[in-house]
Amino acid sequence: MSVMEWNNGEVIWMAHSQEDTMRLARKLAELAVPGTIIALDGDLGAGKTTWSQAFAASIGVRDVVNSPTFTIIKEYEGEQLSFYHMDVYRLSMEEADELGLDEYFFGDGVTVVEWASLIDELLPPRRLEIYIEHAGDGAREFRIKGYGVPYAQWCQLLNEMGESE
Repeated sequence: MSVMEWNNGEVIWMAHSQEDTMRLARKLAELAVPGTIIALDGDLGAGKTTWSQAFAASIGVRDVVNSPTFTIIKEYEGEQLSFYHMDVYRLSMEEADELGLDEYFFGDGVTVVEWASLIDELLPPRRLEIYIEHAGDGAREFRIKGYGVPYAQWCQLLNEMGESE
């Protein structure tokens, strides 16, 4: 079971299993609209791609979603929304700036950026940030913070859902 806490506008979600991770992805996918931006960061191997796969499936992406580490950006068509999956780990700030990321950020789909803190200056100020870290015994801690509308409200909704479970 997932345990949620509210701490200075940040939601902390404990995932004790892959199903808990998928449950969080589904909850956030229900809130997604065109132009949604999710900045993912965290420990190496903590589950950024696993979370992204679950999120993509939740918006109706039927293709296999895998890490875009070497391709940088992968585009998928979902039943509800397009899904733009980025991995900027190997990019310099200058290289990322040249990619024209704004077309994705302000496009008609959801953009998930793995290792987003590496291009923080290029990200829109309104976004959902998720930091994932190992929490022992296979568990993961998700620290979720929303900046601007609607993301701050999403965190409040997650908190309220956690209180009612």
